[in-house]
Amino acid sequence: MNKNLIIILSIVGLVVIAGVGWAVWSMNSNPEIVNQQTPGNTTNTTNTNTTQSGLPIVQTDSTTAPYISTVVVKGTVNPNGAVTNYWYEYGQTIALGTQSNNYLVGSGYTAIYTPAYITGLKSNTNYYFRLNAKNVYGTVNGATHSFKTNTTPAPTGAEPVINTNGATGIERTSATLNGKINPKGAETTFWFEYGLTTEFGSVTAFQSASNGSSSLSFSALISNLQPLTKYYFRLNANNQFGTANGEIMNFTTKGPLSPTAPTVNTGSATSITDSSSKLNANVKPNGAMTTYWFEYGTNATLSNAISSTSEVSLNDGILAVNISTNVQNLSSNTRHYFRVVAKNQYGTVRGEIKSFTTKN
Repeated sequence: MNKNLIIILSIVGLVVIAGVGWAVWSMNSNPEIVNQQTPGNTTNTTNTNTTQSGLPIVQTDSTTAPYISTVVVKGTVNPNGAVTNYWYEYGQTIALGTQSNNYLVGSGYTAIYTPAYITGLKSNTNYYFRLNAKNVYGTVNGATHSFKTNTTPAPTGAEPVINTNGATGIERTSATLNGKINPKGAETTFWFEYGLTTEFGSVTAFQSASNGSSSLSFSALISNLQPLTKYYFRLNANNQFGTANGEIMNFTTKGPLSPTAPTVNTGSATSITDSSSKLNANVKPNGAMTTYWFEYGTNATLSNAISSTSEVSLNDGILAVNISTNVQNLSSNTRHYFRVVAKNQYGTVRGEIKSFTTKN
């Protein structure tokens, strides 16, 4: 055979082999995924990542659940800080060609589980598929994988039905988000999105809503919020039949904007006997963990020879709390003076001095 012809055929063969090798590699390679969270039962973990936003991060899962004419495919999408949609492409060749419904996964920085239920397939047929996601920064295509349908009857079911309910337990830096979910008989995962705008940006931990067929209440505690600030939130849930996004609602955290020293008001003494009395007052913590006690004695200025009750802790609320303490072993038929004292990290405050006279 001509030596030039042999060299040409050798080169062509190497090109073909290299092309096949690249196709196999591209079908099995996975893009890097960061900040991935696996659905679990943690109830109050929050994600408040402030990393710069960008393209979504996409990972197609090679594991599938094929049936005679349907398949359950899955993967994860990290919106990477911008409102993101995902969908699946599929077809009988690696050219794909058919697209599933679009689903919304918000704008957080956490990898979100993204299942889809594809129908209308041929039985005993090989199919290729991949997960795709898009936000304002562009579109990202995940790795391409394959599955083969069979003769097993397809399951019946529907995506979960959900309702976002109002927030409760609202404080300066925390709140409880609530909602209701009907899993529609399929294993369902839920989470809340929340943030300073309707694009959210933070998500709670993924939790299981089980696989029941009735509507049940679910909630998640969020913390590290800003005081006197309006937040938007919604409930989300998905199962193998799809993802549901609840109504967007909002709440405003309590103030003050910055915590301060407590505010106190000494009240009147009550339940007075010949040797005891009940001392009353109210204390406003003003947004910081606060303790209080009473000072009392027979000196009108409470400057010396005074007694003090034990310190009692209050929370970091913003509302005035009515307090009282019983004091014993007082001298009979004697005028006694008292006042409330409260302190937190921002200062110590003493209330007005009041008086009472014990009985004979």
